[in-house]
Amino acid sequence: MVVTVVVGGFFGDEGKGKVISHLARVNKPDIVVRGGAGPNAGHTIRSGNNTYKVRMLPCGFLNKSSRVMIGPGVVINPTVLYDEIKKFGVGGRVFVDRNCGIIEQSHLDMDTRGELKDKIGSTGSGTGPANADRAMRTLKLVHDLKEMETITLDVPGEIDAVVRAGGDVLVEGTQGTFLSLWHGTYPYVTSKDVTASGICADVGIGPTTVDNVIMVVKAFVTRVGTGPLDNELSPQETVRRGWAERGTVTNRTRRAAEFDYDLGRRAVMLNGADQLALTKLDILFPECSKVTSYDILSTEARLFIKTIERKLGIPVTIIGTGPEDTSVIDRRG
Repeated sequence: MVVTVVVGGFFGDEGKGKVISHLARVNKPDIVVRGGAGPNAGHTIRSGNNTYKVRMLPCGFLNKSSRVMIGPGVVINPTVLYDEIKKFGVGGRVFVDRNCGIIEQSHLDMDTRGELKDKIGSTGSGTGPANADRAMRTLKLVHDLKEMETITLDVPGEIDAVVRAGGDVLVEGTQGTFLSLWHGTYPYVTSKDVTASGICADVGIGPTTVDNVIMVVKAFVTRVGTGPLDNELSPQETVRRGWAERGTVTNRTRRAAEFDYDLGRRAVMLNGADQLALTKLDILFPECSKVTSYDILSTEARLFIKTIERKLGIPVTIIGTGPEDTSVIDRRG
């Protein structure tokens, strides 16, 4: 039995989708379950010749032997969810908890015209207003919608049954540590806690059930929207270095800075992480593109990895060397 939690170490956009897709493909967990706020964050997965962009589904859905679930702490946009189920052909193995909240049109309207849109660059997905209504105990839940009965079940109970039977569970986090409502750069944060503890609470897993917490960090730091970003590069320098990116959900340009060891150390502490997944190594070291063996990496790349391990205090066990989910060095036991 192995329960693995995957979380973002910076401000989101670290490449969690790629890492989770790799883990789902290699580990073949019985259940892949996501926590997090809602459809305000997206994952991009490149597998073979296909690119998948998801906002509601756990991105471990590419492993066809896994049941795919959404925990009760997540708010759901039913339209987005059903569109993804149909688009990716995963009907019959996607389930949501009966206590998931429902994003309604009023939440979308509030998010697109509200103060948060201008102040912190809200994604306009309705996630924040829906979570606010949940705190006020006025939010409609999945069990209030008869049309969702066929995909509704007790997600914590299903996870517990698999764990007790000795099965494997992969828990997906969204966004990143410093977008946490409790631990992030408030007020430039999301509407709830997205550290490992919060993600576990979202899906109904107690802390003693978790075996591994893998924290995903990119070889450089990026951030979408407003909020502090230490040692931020100019847009021109970001483009010159080849670090220019756009957000999956908003398509907004991501701001960039060099790898922040202090931020990484704090994120390890806040998440109780015991492993690191480092993505986009190939962007810093193009000679390492698509390499799948650690020994073949350049001396400079290996020195960078060793520096991260030394300064953050935990091992880098997964290394991304390209956009595809197969361009991975897996150093786990």
